[in-house]
Amino acid sequence: MVQRFILLYPLSQIMLKPTVFIVDDDAAVRDALTLMIKQENIIVCAYDSAETFLNSYQLETLGCAIVDIRMSGMDGIELHQVLLERNILLPVIFLTGHGDIPLSVQAMKAGAVDFLTKPVIREKLVNSIKAAIHTSERLLAEKATHQDALLLLANLTDRERDVMLLAVQGHPNKHIARQLGISHRTVEIHKSKIMQKTGAINLLDLARIVHEGE
Repeated sequence: MVQRFILLYPLSQIMLKPTVFIVDDDAAVRDALTLMIKQENIIVCAYDSAETFLNSYQLETLGCAIVDIRMSGMDGIELHQVLLERNILLPVIFLTGHGDIPLSVQAMKAGAVDFLTKPVIREKLVNSIKAAIHTSERLLAEKATHQDALLLLANLTDRERDVMLLAVQGHPNKHIARQLGISHRTVEIHKSKIMQKTGAINLLDLARIVHEGE
């Protein structure tokens, strides 16, 4: 048991460290950004194209991506759209030239968290990254909560789900029994099993689980 803990512990620490992904086809920009970010003791991975990044990215990584809008092949706007379509919860910061600002504003409306203009100011870069990492933490926590709720609800039977939905809407047992065509006692039995399977301590807690599982 001790040996297993020693093996797993470093892996869990790595997963908790945020990573900044730089996607830019300009080597000089990649090198400059990498140096500035590493000086903040943040892990950096740099890619020369959107395609290379997509081929290597692993889901559920804490961090953010700094993406150049103008790139050969798939551009930054297209990459951001692919991330959204794949439901990849990675906040995106766009790197733009002054003429690309209207495109950046459009992208932010679609879910990007910020945009930085070239040349990048160090203070602005660091503040933007920190804000994006906080957003990443929130998104991953919300997804984990959703998945936990789905697991709690997965073992319910169809009838138990029917009872649960009526119960969290505030309907009394007599109404639920009449609505479903079952006895009052059967409703009580179902509710007891629902609470046991979900671990809910009361109806309010059960309603929270249902909401988180939606």
